[in-house]
This record gives sequence, C-alpha cells and structure tokens, in this order.
Amino acid sequence: MKVVILGKGEMLSNLIEGTLDAGCDIVGVLRYERVAYPAWRLSLTDFFKPANDLTIIKQHKLYEINCKSANSEAFKKEILRLNADVILVGTWGEKLKKDVINLPVIASVNVHPSLLPKYRGPNPYLQTILHRENKSGLTFHLMNEEFDKGAILAQKEIQILPNETSKELKERTVFQARLLCSEVLKKLEYGLVIPIEQNEDEMSYFPNISEYDKMLDFEKESAEEIHARIRAFHPWLPTYVTYKNKFFIPNPYKLKIILAQKGSVGDIIETDYTHCSITVQCKDGKALKMDGVKLYGFFNRPFTKLFIKNIKI
Repeated sequence: MKVVILGKGEMLSNLIEGTLDAGCDIVGVLRYERVAYPAWRLSLTDFFKPANDLTIIKQHKLYEINCKSANSEAFKKEILRLNADVILVGTWGEKLKKDVINLPVIASVNVHPSLLPKYRGPNPYLQTILHRENKSGLTFHLMNEEFDKGAILAQKEIQILPNETSKELKERTVFQARLLCSEVLKKLEYGLVIPIEQNEDEMSYFPNISEYDKMLDFEKESAEEIHARIRAFHPWLPTYVTYKNKFFIPNPYKLKIILAQKGSVGDIIETDYTHCSITVQCKDGKALKMDGVKLYGFFNRPFTKLFIKNIKI
C-alpha cells in the first residue's frame, strides 16, 4: 500500500515509523515547514539545526514533496503521479479541500491527539491538562472538509499522569500514534476497519490560547487550577506571576500546593531566595509554592535571587 504522509515534528516522525512498521511503501512526505516557512528560512534551519523528522526522512531515503500548500495544484499532481492509496495527516495547520481529500485510492486519514469528539481544536495536549482531565487519547479518523469531524477508524485512551506537563503527554501520545498507525494501516489495506460516526452530543472544542491566558490570576483560580495552567502551557509558552513591575516565570516541574497560613489572596506569603522560591496565596485558602522561578528578561534573570531576597512579606 502506497502512503503519502503530511505532518510536523514528533507526530510526523512517529507516523513515518508506524507506516514502515506496517510494511507500507511511503511514496512521499510533505513537512508542514515547507508550507509555513519561506524557502530561505527552511534551508537555513535544515542546514544548521535539522529537526528529527528531517533526519528520519533522510535516514529512510524518503521522497520529500516540495509544495507550498497541500491544496495546491502541484500537490494534487504529485498525489496522482505517486498513485497514493492513503494520505496520512498528523499535525497540520491547513484545512484540506474536498478534491484533495478524495484523491487517494483508499482514504485520507487524520491523526488527532484526543478522544474525539472531545477536545477538538489545535492543542488538545494543553487543553486536557488545563481542564484537569485524568485521561486523554488518540484518534485516527477519516478526513472531511471540517476539522476533526470525520468518522473514527481507531482510538487509544492515554492516562494523564499526575504533575506531568504537555511536553510529556505529547511524547507519550505520539509514541502511541506509531503503534496505532501500524494497526490502522494494516486494517485499511485488507478492508477490516468499519468507520464509526462521531457522536456530536459529546463534542467539545477549544480554540487557540491567547496572550492573556498565560498570565496567572491567583484571585480567580484555585491552587489546583494554577498548578494545571503552568503545566499545560509547557513547553509552548511560559506562564507569568506578576509582582509590582516584574514578571516571574515558574518552573513547571517544581510546584507544590500547600495550606496558606497568612496573607491575602494573590499575595506572596513566603520566599526562599536560595531556591529561587516564591509562594503565592490562591483564592481557595491554599497556596502554590514555586521553586526555581526566573525573572523575565535576559538582563533581569541573573538578579532573580537578589530580587526575591528583597521582597517584603
């Protein structure tokens, strides 16, 4: 079975490996960077700091498709020339048009890192942790003209571990994508999979986060909610604790919820400059202790300990 893969980063790498595990022939790969970046920038990045997905493409000597859009005439001609049975998509920003979706002989399949129809949208890793879920998942589904709404081919439930960040959840999810990819492609080849329509009554959708979302508000959220927000945003964006005219960046791996004993909601009630630690009281009578914080800004960061030492409690 001939497969063309569209994707980016760790998901693309694992879909390549999963497709090869299934014994399929990868006849072409289109990296999302070719769509998103100017040619000069991509050339510099590939030369000086090649990503792991590019390394895998070269390692397996795969044909890399050079198109500026998956909806372009050039890409459609490539799919027809390569006689692709399946287009496999993972981590892709474009909405594919119907005439592209219908090009492969068997199907166009998308990989979404949630248990659809729950957590549709651009970053389920972040959103599931932000909403303090205890499980996430992975869905292979047929593509249609709407994001994340096609019939389901296979799903895998993934437990969200205590205190993990989006980084670890993503790493575990894309590895499961490799395993499930192999299974799905084998079943597609022999016609052993029955697509199941999504239940729209169970649907949830979350859009891209805004700049405001990364500012921690201890007066509006509980210690557990703040704890989850810091972990959810890592590694994509840092969150910020504001104090006077300065911003602290918390370390998502050095957080501890404790009982608050003094102070008002939103106050820094305890510091330890030797560990770059601040403790802030939250709205629920608890406090969040954050070790290893850093002052925002290249020139401010070296003075983090000194600044914390001079905070008046």
